[in-house]
This record gives sequence, C-alpha cells and structure tokens, in this order.
Amino acid sequence: MNLPKLDGKYVVSNEQVECFRRDGFIVLPRVASAEEIAAWRPAILDARNEHGQQAVPLEQRDTYGKAFLKGLNLWACDAEVCRFVTSPRFARIAADLLGVEAVRIYHDQALIKEPGGGITPWHQDQHYWPLDTASTVTMWMPLVDVTAEMGTMRFACGSHLLGYLGDAPIGDASEAQFETFIRKRGFRVEQCPSLHAGDASFHFGWTLHGAPGNCTSQTREVMTVIWFADGARVSVPDNSSRQRDLSRWLNDIPPGELAAGPLNPVVFDRRALEQDKTV
Repeated sequence: MNLPKLDGKYVVSNEQVECFRRDGFIVLPRVASAEEIAAWRPAILDARNEHGQQAVPLEQRDTYGKAFLKGLNLWACDAEVCRFVTSPRFARIAADLLGVEAVRIYHDQALIKEPGGGITPWHQDQHYWPLDTASTVTMWMPLVDVTAEMGTMRFACGSHLLGYLGDAPIGDASEAQFETFIRKRGFRVEQCPSLHAGDASFHFGWTLHGAPGNCTSQTREVMTVIWFADGARVSVPDNSSRQRDLSRWLNDIPPGELAAGPLNPVVFDRRALEQDKTV
C-alpha cells in the first residue's frame, strides 16, 4: 500500500517544551495531517482487528475492560503499522519534549473506546514499566475527530513531578485512590477539548491521567506510541505488572543492563543527524 511518509519535521517551540515539562502533558495540533491520517487509519484498524483484543459484550467486562479494546505492539507484527510507529517525525517530537539525544520504542497500543464504553481509570503508565528513567513519553493520537463526550484524555497537571505513587494497577481501586489523591493535593485537572484526527497529546510516564466514558454513538479510535530515552537501564521489576512487561517488551533483560532489546529499536538519534551533516 502506498501510504504517505511521516518523516517531515514538526517544530516544537520552547514554550511548548516548557509547558510539557511543567504540566506533564501537552496537546499539539496537526502532528499528522488530515490527509495522512485518512490514509493510515485503515491500515492501523485492520492490524488491530487482526492482532488485537476481540470484543465481548460490555456487561461481561470489568471496569478496565469496558474502557477500550486494545491492540498491542502492532508495529512488530504488521509492516505498514511499523512505518507509522517508527516514524521519525513522531520520535523527534518525543526526543524534543524529553530533551534527550535519542529515543527507543517501548511499545504501541491501538485503543478503541466503543459507544457506551466506560471510563479509563486514573493511573500512571510507568507503574507498568521496569525502566530506571523518568524520560518516558506517550503519544495519544486520535484517528478520527473526537469530542470530550467521546472520552478524550484528562490529566492531573504537575503530578509527574512526584514520580512513582505506588503499586496501583489501572482499575476501580486506582480510580478511587487517585481521585482522592488529586482532590487532596489540589492538582488542576485538564481534559483535552475536541481534537481533530492527527492532533496528539504527549504525556510523561508518571503523569496521572485517565478519560471519561464514551457517551456518544461514535467509536473513539486512537493510536498510541511510547518512547523512552536511549541509555535507560532496566530496573528491578518490583510488581507483577513490571515483571510481565519485562518479559513482554524487554526480552527479560536483567536489571541494571541497558534497556535495548530487539523490540526497543532507536527510532530517532540527534547524534546521527549531526554526524550526517559533517560527512
């Protein structure tokens, strides 16, 4: 399939970087154009339908199960999605926001919140990741235009500055725990407004976030990609979620070793670009 390249540079301003580092998230417009997303959307959805989670009735799922249907690490099993996930445009934004020289893929997720789908409970992504760095970032990009009523992301501004907030896997307990925590600590909560297909939010791995349910008749289709700074090392997998991720995404690399398994390629390296200029 002749899909558009995603290698053009997207300029992130100093003000946007400062906002991201202060609040723990930022929304960037038109990271991909409407035309690019229209072309890529069928390939991503086809891969998710083939390789991802299959639907069971909503009433038979727990709270997390009602949040969305997932497709995990589609880049590793679909050549077309691989081009999307490893896009140098997206990876450069991640590196610019984090202020690092190079970034590696952690994994991707396609997230389909069905009509009537439930809340995405408050959680920290990095609860799941056995990585010894705070330089991690997730891109959340809708494949269709989405409204707040469809369940756009909400963030507790500045919560990333506190780091790890304990063993709280996503679910009813994390929703209750962090709802109380956010209220007591006085964090400002911001929900993304309506977003166009190809707009994207980026958030740190420690940023508390979630989403309301989808109270519309439309499906919320989203693609996410997670990166971490090159040079990060594997940390001790001190909960069951991190132990599972260590096997699934990091090839059981021993703690203390570089997080650089076969599923974690470098997808942007500023040093290589500078070297090319001198040749």
